[in-house]
Amino acid sequence: MKSLSEFALAIQPSSTMAIDAMFKQMKAEGQDVIGFGAGEPDFPTPDHIKEAGIQAIQNNDTRYTPSVGTVELRKAICQRLKADCGLDYDFKEIAVSNGAKTCVYVALRALVNPGDEVILPAPYWVSYIELIRMVGGVPVVIDTTEAEQFKITPEKLSAAITPKTKCMILNNPCNPTGMMYSRKELEAIAKVCVDNDLYVLSDEIYYSLTYDNEQFTSLAALGEDIKARTLLINGVSKSYAMTGWRIGYIAAPANITKVVGNYLGHCTGSPSAISQKAALAALTAPQDQVETMRQAFEERRDYMVRRMNQIEGISCIKPEGAFYVMMNVEKVVGKELFGQVIHSDDDFASLFLKYGKVAVVPGGGFGAPNFIRWSYAASMDNIKAGLDRLEMFLQGKAV
Repeated sequence: MKSLSEFALAIQPSSTMAIDAMFKQMKAEGQDVIGFGAGEPDFPTPDHIKEAGIQAIQNNDTRYTPSVGTVELRKAICQRLKADCGLDYDFKEIAVSNGAKTCVYVALRALVNPGDEVILPAPYWVSYIELIRMVGGVPVVIDTTEAEQFKITPEKLSAAITPKTKCMILNNPCNPTGMMYSRKELEAIAKVCVDNDLYVLSDEIYYSLTYDNEQFTSLAALGEDIKARTLLINGVSKSYAMTGWRIGYIAAPANITKVVGNYLGHCTGSPSAISQKAALAALTAPQDQVETMRQAFEERRDYMVRRMNQIEGISCIKPEGAFYVMMNVEKVVGKELFGQVIHSDDDFASLFLKYGKVAVVPGGGFGAPNFIRWSYAASMDNIKAGLDRLEMFLQGKAV
């Protein structure tokens, strides 16, 4: 038989999806396992949003919509971006699709020719590097350290640019680190991008989940020059606990969203009409429940960071947004636990799941070896129990 696509065969499975699937399988088998791998809020979708979806079904709003989403939803997105980020977009500059992940892929499709280089700061969300490869792009990874707060500098960015560089991906606040760029830091990065005529995929899906009264700044809000080069990626999954509804969007200059729309028309078609009605309700209703969730996440973050830094052998820095903590396990690597030497973060995560009955995600898939990602999108009871088990595990005690 003829071989399969070389592009497809080169794609690696998602480590976060793999851990979540393993956790759910163990749970289904009746094992007492606690999961910190999934990147989704543990809150239910708010009732008024669910009711909008139900009403859409009852009203027979179940047919195809434009491939880039309904006009009413795109206008609501413009209003929300204006209210939350001070951004001015016309609805023709918005393209809605099936989740932010699809939006990243289609945005790359609109920009990248085979062989074009795409700059990717590490640690990065696991799918970014594969999505770049899926469109024939060449990932150029900029490594950052914990001492640098996992942030790139304009100097590092400039050094990574070559004549083949087409764009960069910037995730702010960041998955997996939870770190957020200040306005001043973004201004310096934006200047490099404008001076070198680079596009930026600015993934701001966690923009409403920031802490310590820190002010989020959208990259596109820094001026017309950078806005003209920015493909802003966002959606309703994280802010409104709507991960399964699959609605994300791209905000970009109209010539780009037109290309995106053409691609979507032949690829995914329109997003779910029912989910669009639910997203409309999410974006246009009072935002009180977003703040309620944000406050809960902040409380959980504070507990997890404080407790983690009290446990001998591991540590973490305090994230400023999203709902993740990157735990440093450098001091554990090379040591023996349960009769096995831990050679890597993969080994740590595997043993922790086997003997501690806790599912976490190894950092290697994020470009962060010797780190482990914990999600605090989990109940406080589970967070406390999970950290209790971590302490036992590091003492060589199985659950």
